[in-house]
Amino acid sequence: MRSPLRALVALLLPAALSAQERHVLSGTTASIFNLAGQVRLESGSGSEVVVEVTRRGPDAEKLEVRLRGGQLVVRYPATEIVYREDDRNERWRNNSNLRVREDGTFGGEWADGGRRTVIRSRGTGLEAHADLAVKVPAGKRVELHLAAGRIEATNVNGDLDIDVYSASVRATGTKGRLFIDAGSGSVRVADASGDLEIDTGSGSTTLEGLRMSSVKVDAGSGSVDARDVEAARFSVDVGSGSVRAERLSTDDLLVDTGSGGVRLDLAKVPRRSGIDTGSGGVTLALPDDASADLDIDTGSGGISSDFPVTADTFQRRELRGRIGGGGPLIKVSTGSGGVTLRKR
Repeated sequence: MRSPLRALVALLLPAALSAQERHVLSGTTASIFNLAGQVRLESGSGSEVVVEVTRRGPDAEKLEVRLRGGQLVVRYPATEIVYREDDRNERWRNNSNLRVREDGTFGGEWADGGRRTVIRSRGTGLEAHADLAVKVPAGKRVELHLAAGRIEATNVNGDLDIDVYSASVRATGTKGRLFIDAGSGSVRVADASGDLEIDTGSGSTTLEGLRMSSVKVDAGSGSVDARDVEAARFSVDVGSGSVRAERLSTDDLLVDTGSGGVRLDLAKVPRRSGIDTGSGGVTLALPDDASADLDIDTGSGGISSDFPVTADTFQRRELRGRIGGGGPLIKVSTGSGGVTLRKR
């Protein structure tokens, strides 16, 4: 149980340490490391990345901010850290385990180096975290590493490389290359353009209103939902989880799920498409006037079509043929689960 004095300190210190520290990172790439807290990335002016750091928690004064060229590190002088809640009064209920090097950095090519560090939402330990506001000028590249908390990126025109262990990521209105690597936590990207790559261990992925040259999602477990997405290439690989897309327009479509159904509403027939599920049905909605060649196999499950089919082979679990006058090949394979072609 926390003592009355410590409880009083917990109430007073956040207010006393609410003043922001302003740091400027030089160079073409800014690298930022912080174990716990919330990070806001937003459009900035000038030519340098600016980071505003706000330390929070009863032990906030123990945190150390280290600068070296284009790198900023918030160093936590402990291997047990308590991160209780964020500024929206939403409790973060989780434990994160990772290795942290002596200089406070973590992840990257040397993820196995350093001391084992635990971040928990309750219990004993260093009660401190840092909230960051990062101003990113157009054309800059930012590498951001966060173990626990939340990241929000808004209207950034540059390249973002985001690495989180247990944190949610929200990106809206970004332009440029966006790479998100999340151990666990939900990811949402909306109203963005450029190149997008998402790699998640567990957690849902939501995509909405994207105009991309490339979209690539690799998820260990968790659903992938897309709406109003245009991309020259759209690739999704899910170990366990469903894939759903509404009003998807792409020339190159690849979807692979270990277990989980696939439901795609396609604005046009892709020039190349491949859909493979280990366990789960596939439903494809195509324009009424769609023309395509078909190569469909199911290990267990039927095949049905709203379109008239000119079939070379049409059996319960195998279809070779075409709809309309034929055209780009649509290839679908399921281990177990039916395949349905329907009109939009």
